Formats: sequence, C-alpha cells, structure tokens
Amino acid sequence: MTQAPLSAPLDIAFDYTRSLGPTLSRFVTGLAQRRILGVRGSDGRVHVPPPEYDPVTSAPLTDMVEVAHTGTVTTWCWQPNPLAGQPLERPFAWAFVLLDGADTPMLHAVDASDVHTGMRVRARWADTAGNGIRDIECFAPDAPEVEPRPAEDISMITTPVRLHYMHSASPEESLYLRALAEGRLLGQRCPACDKVYIPPRGACPTDGVPTEEEIELPDRGIVTTFCIVNVPFLGQRIKPPYVAAYILLDGADIAFLHLVLGCAAEEVRMGMRVEAVWKPRDQWGTTLENIDHFQPTGEPDAPYDSYAGHL
Repeated sequence: MTQAPLSAPLDIAFDYTRSLGPTLSRFVTGLAQRRILGVRGSDGRVHVPPPEYDPVTSAPLTDMVEVAHTGTVTTWCWQPNPLAGQPLERPFAWAFVLLDGADTPMLHAVDASDVHTGMRVRARWADTAGNGIRDIECFAPDAPEVEPRPAEDISMITTPVRLHYMHSASPEESLYLRALAEGRLLGQRCPACDKVYIPPRGACPTDGVPTEEEIELPDRGIVTTFCIVNVPFLGQRIKPPYVAAYILLDGADIAFLHLVLGCAAEEVRMGMRVEAVWKPRDQWGTTLENIDHFQPTGEPDAPYDSYAGHL
C-alpha cells in the first residue's frame, strides 16, 4: 500500500540587524523618544514613515517634520485570530492611520472592537524603547496622552524575522526520508540520462522525465566544494572554525551539503574521501540529521576529473 507523503511544521527564524542611515535613524530615534517624525517632499507633502528619497524627484530628503500622535483611520481590515508575534493577542484591525500633520497614512494595529473609516485614534506607546515601529504598541481611541522621553541616537536596529508553515514532502522525498529513518540513503535514477539524484526529484531537471528507479547509495563519497566557517552567530552549535561541504556520494550525480569534522578545518580539501558518522540509532528520525557529520576515510583523494562535472 502506498504511504501518504510526509509533512511537518517548519520554522525559519533569524534576527535581522541593519544600519539605518540618516533618515531612518532620526525616525527610529524619534520613536524611542515618543515622537513621530515624517519628512517633507519636494511637492510639500509630509510622508510618514519618512522615505529616504523623494518619490517625485528621487532626491535625498532631509526636511524632517514632527507630526501628532493622533490621526484618522482611512481604511482597515479585521484580524479575528492574531498570529504569534503580532502587536496584540486579541482580535484587532490592521489600518492605515493618517496622522495629523501628515499627508500619507502609516500602517499599524488599531485596538478597538468597533473600527470604522474616519475613526479618531491616538498612539499607544510600548513600555520599552529602541525597537523601531514596535515602540508604538498600537493605535486606540482611548490611548492616553504621553510626554516625550529621553533616548540616545539609534543607528542600528535588530528585527526578528520568523516564518512558520506546514511543509509537505513530495512522494519521492517521502521515500528518501523514510529510508533515512532506516539508516539507508535512497536516490532515484533518470531513465533517460542515467543520472542519480539524492535527495530524489520527481522528474529529472535535465530531461524532464520521471525518476522512478530507486537506487540505494553508500554513505561514503568525496568533498567537491567546501567553505570554512570562521564567524560565530546566534544559535551556532559548533565552535568555529569548522567546515560545511558538498558531499558527492559514490554513485550519485548531485552533491548535498553537510558538515565535515574529524580533522582540522584547514586539512579539508576538494576530492577528500569521507564517510558518514551516524547518530545513535535511538536518535534517528525521518531526517538527514541522522548523519551527525562526515569524516575523512584516510583513502587517497579522488582525481579532479572524477568530480569536475559536479561542482
């Protein structure tokens, strides 16, 4: 009986740090001070948030203008089921709010049960500062008036980025993943060009025909290309330096990315023969992470011509 394709939730998340430049730096610093700044364009309109360049002439904009904390809802849509990371945990509206003194609306959350076009709202400020637009928690009709507060200039800001979705593997990928749970490396061969793909593809990208013949591959191969990771980053599980390399398994025609450990990073080289080091069997699942890393076998390096077509 054919098994259903595998699926699993997938989270991709990282902290994005960027430098702001002179215009956005003044805008973000103003938010930290509980002030909302816009910029005046060549046609006299005040843009909030402030663009760095004039939308009419493309010239840099420098004439910063402070606008009010109050404004009018121009258009909106209801968010009945807030998602993780959104401004509010209860139902709210996403709205364009035209602040008093501005000529372009800004997008933000409105905390009210009866939102309507023309509604008057005021910024509700967050207790923390220095988080860019998140310094405004939301807008609300009953938000209290607040006084400005001191804050140092902000030239850099870190924004968390997260994507959460359900990933469904193809039937071919599902066969490959279930084989990994059994300690096997399963690829598929193209009947037209005889290329073996691992992970398998539903169709050969060269010929466009289905790849139906299953090929079990050994857990040994060669390093084709690699990089030495020297820079630490948040969430890193291995202390630098270490090597991330493309491994071409014996009998395969496409390499995949994995770690090469078991030797000094500077000893890794193109053509090096390596073998898989599997995690303990009780830690296996339907994932390539069953292989902890690859390590050198000590065999002679493969000649360049044997893998030159797979770089």
